[in-house]
Amino acid sequence: MTSFGISSSQGWTRDHARRATLLTAASAAALTAAAAAPAHAQTELAPIDVIGEAETYRAEELDSPKFPKSIQETPKSVTVITEEVLQDTAAASLTEALRTVPGITMAMGEGGQPFADRPFLRGYESTSGLLVDGLRDTGSQNRDTFNLESITVAKGAGGAYGGRGGAGGTIDLGTKAPRAEDFVNLTGRVGDPSYVRSVLDANQMLSETIGVRAVMMFQEADVPGRDEVFDDRWGFAPSITFGLNRPTQVTASYYHFESDGLADYGHPLEPNTGQAQRGPQPGLEQENFYGLVNRDHQINEVDSGTFEVSHEFENGFRLRNITRYAETLNDYIATNPDDSQGNVQNGLVARNVKSRYEENETFVNQTDLAGTFNTGRLVHNISTGFEFSDEETVADAYSVDTTTAADGTTIGRGDCDLYGAGEPSGYNCTDLYSPSPNDPWSGVTPLRGSATTTEVDTAAVYLFDTIDFSPRWSVNLGVRWDDYSTETSSGLSNESDFFSYQAGLVFNPTDSASLYASASSSSSPSGVTAGAGGQNLGASNEDLKPEKNYTYEVGAKWGLFDDRLLATVAVFRNEQQDGHVAVAAGRGAPQQAIGESRVDGIELSASGQITDRWSIFAGYSYLDSEIIDDGPIGTDEGNRMPNTPEHSFTLWTTYQVTPDFALGGGARYQDERFGNTANSTYVEDYWVVDAFAEYQVTDRFGLQLNVNNLLDEFYYDRVYTTHMATVGQGRQILLSGLFEF
Repeated sequence: MTSFGISSSQGWTRDHARRATLLTAASAAALTAAAAAPAHAQTELAPIDVIGEAETYRAEELDSPKFPKSIQETPKSVTVITEEVLQDTAAASLTEALRTVPGITMAMGEGGQPFADRPFLRGYESTSGLLVDGLRDTGSQNRDTFNLESITVAKGAGGAYGGRGGAGGTIDLGTKAPRAEDFVNLTGRVGDPSYVRSVLDANQMLSETIGVRAVMMFQEADVPGRDEVFDDRWGFAPSITFGLNRPTQVTASYYHFESDGLADYGHPLEPNTGQAQRGPQPGLEQENFYGLVNRDHQINEVDSGTFEVSHEFENGFRLRNITRYAETLNDYIATNPDDSQGNVQNGLVARNVKSRYEENETFVNQTDLAGTFNTGRLVHNISTGFEFSDEETVADAYSVDTTTAADGTTIGRGDCDLYGAGEPSGYNCTDLYSPSPNDPWSGVTPLRGSATTTEVDTAAVYLFDTIDFSPRWSVNLGVRWDDYSTETSSGLSNESDFFSYQAGLVFNPTDSASLYASASSSSSPSGVTAGAGGQNLGASNEDLKPEKNYTYEVGAKWGLFDDRLLATVAVFRNEQQDGHVAVAAGRGAPQQAIGESRVDGIELSASGQITDRWSIFAGYSYLDSEIIDDGPIGTDEGNRMPNTPEHSFTLWTTYQVTPDFALGGGARYQDERFGNTANSTYVEDYWVVDAFAEYQVTDRFGLQLNVNNLLDEFYYDRVYTTHMATVGQGRQILLSGLFEF
């Protein structure tokens, strides 16, 4: 992979990570000295409260011209995970951050579905709805939070906002950018088991209008509750803005991220012996890891450069152009702990391999114009623009011999019992109840050399208009047209064009309350995941029209307790029509666009302060999912949809006991989830409780204690259609020091 950053396709070692720590420390010292000497007479070090005051957890506005109104007046279910929530919950990954929002699950990946961030919103996969600063973020990867200021989750079909896909909504990651102030903040975190993480965030004004910001992260960590599994990372994100607080601004930013860990596929499901459902194999210890330390791995790399130019005219209109070029790598070998060939019944696990070596390149350019004007008594908040993108994914896999025994004979897929665990099997078989991840496996892992290249080109135009009829009434309208084409190196292709819409009506009975009704749509064409997911282009679906997704929603939003707390309730229906379903038996069988599914639900949320001292960020989701039509050979009509818990609940709350001391914590609940449409694999429901305390030692130094999974609950957080379920993290104790220089 050609990269314009510091990158290595072979990953990085812990020596590299230690050098990154020294670089972070040296940079902190240099930037501290720079901050101590103002760049010009009018710049002063801006004090930032580390702990001291109760967090609000409430976001008022949405940082997008497509959402011109406040969250309270937006006719859609929108949750903003603020930087304060990320900090207080000690969320280091996107997966950890999204745990604070109900109705979201992360799905497993196996062969054609990459092992990476795969969020499901309201029952529908929304991998293609992942955005960074409003632009699609392609390439399968596991994301970190070190350069994020917020995460905006907009639920419901979101094609008008993000383009293709987005059946359940969009997840927009808002990144850090230069500010018109000077500060240097350092968060150092240590914990059990073997956890070290540091994040340096420094901003410096070089003049009255030029600001630079650099964010650096280093992490070296073992995964709690999992033998030998580790998750090491480092990242660097510099940016510079010319024209701060001026009509014309130019911002250039770069993002580099690397991670090196062990891909962990968890535990096998119990053998299918005729029962209606299969859950994880009983009797296993939480720590059991069936992979091999000297073979299995997962390496992610991201290099992304963004250039943004904006100009605000005297009449208040703002013209903006954003260009981004990004490269990603997802490279892993993972041990599948169940090959469905009878080994588990005999107390053994065949170390079957799932692997991927995927490189992705993305170029996207977006131009938008936003502003306000009047036509008579009507006030229009308008946003219009166009977007062009080109995505190329090259996906290969590893060739790993897992069938050669120590004596040179071939192990049949279900024949681990003939050789036993350990050396006689060439360490290709291990014990179900006492696996040995440090076995000296000595095979080779060359790439197959049969990569498939997928290229996607998109051109789109969009228009949004939020019209105020009176101080109490407004209507939100939006439409987007996409011209989409994709083709693969094997000669497959699909060309589609489709409209998406958003329409909502808002009534404000008081200044602190709003009632709304809305409808929206999105489309998922063949190959929507651009070669990086389970919805790739294949011979069975290349000629099909896009799947159509619709959301109908009514809701209310209230500002309570002197508008310190925003409470919301929404009742909705999400449905998919023209779903791509098989019309013949067997893998790769032909499909038709005739499938249908539906999710009816209720969501409640609260974010902000109940009192000056008591803060809360909470939500509840009820999802009643049903497969309406799964094709002429399907037998799953009436079943629930995979990765769609009926009930889910999240709570995070803190109380400022004194000006210097706060206590709090959280709880989260997930109902049972099915792994497939047949509802024959599942994981049980679970509760997880977290604890939190913080103490401000001085004006510029604070301590924060997090105990995640306080009760050390043994649970499964993802389930695959067959084979396995991943193990949720065990108890973790984290102590953070928050420094201001």
